Amino acid sequence: MRARLTLALAGLALIACAAAGAGAVEATAGRARLVTDDLGRAVAVGRAPLRMVSLSPGATEMLFAAGAGAQVIATVEYSDEPAAARAVPRIGDVATIDMERLVALRPDVVVAWPAGGNPAQRDKLAGLGIPTYDQQVERLSDLPGSLRRLGALAGTQAAAERAANSLEMRLAALARTYGTPADHRPTVLLQVWNRPIYTVGGKHLMSDALTLCGARNVFADLPEPGPLVDTEAVIARNPDIIVAAAPPGEGAAWVADWQRFPTLAAVREHRVVAFENQALSRLGPSVLDATEELCRTIARVSRGSY
Repeated sequence: MRARLTLALAGLALIACAAAGAGAVEATAGRARLVTDDLGRAVAVGRAPLRMVSLSPGATEMLFAAGAGAQVIATVEYSDEPAAARAVPRIGDVATIDMERLVALRPDVVVAWPAGGNPAQRDKLAGLGIPTYDQQVERLSDLPGSLRRLGALAGTQAAAERAANSLEMRLAALARTYGTPADHRPTVLLQVWNRPIYTVGGKHLMSDALTLCGARNVFADLPEPGPLVDTEAVIARNPDIIVAAAPPGEGAAWVADWQRFPTLAAVREHRVVAFENQALSRLGPSVLDATEELCRTIARVSRGSY
């Protein structure tokens, strides 16, 4: 349960992304380059191609999307998107990695999720002189820029630009299709864990997905990225729709649990729905596939045709 909950709430740390430009700047000395990561940090790396280790599933997916999959020599558990990433050796998970194996691989750069990992291990990487590039998105609209910066890191700018342009077109299409005036948007509880109930606050990427789908996160005002809420709080806010974003095979049970609360409008109007696409919690391009599915689901529920 803990591993799945960690994935469901991935990206919960709030990172102030000062993403400045996508281009790599050639330094004057030797083969070194300075590239800008998603936190606006200048990272010194050698010339591409690079030997890269990815320390999060989202970063792995983003690197492959940016055309740099062949440069990824190791990653962590649950890095299963795209399918080609499943062949990359694992050296740990998002919480801890096998440092001896990582060092033995002699990576040119480590691509990390700023909110994850072991701080002591990260300090050790710095002490060993292994460059760390932070990859992080807070909003769906951050995905294209992050791809472009990874393309600059990997020397795969052309592939990254194509992927970024595709994401921008898809985001624009979703906004056109599901854009709704604020006063006509249904309120939604996005439930990401059951017993106890976890949801997402307004600064989480999944809350951004709800907005793109023409809905309002009923707990958008909460400052925590992944807050724990009780049934009394849900009853008090009385969402129009409850989306049970459950692990595969568990959605029906989560929906059934809500039937104990017939005073809820979502229960009374049969607007409690299971959503088992786990890509919604990812921090890579597949989150957009899941968002498209979420938008269709909310639209059907809103029309009463689910």
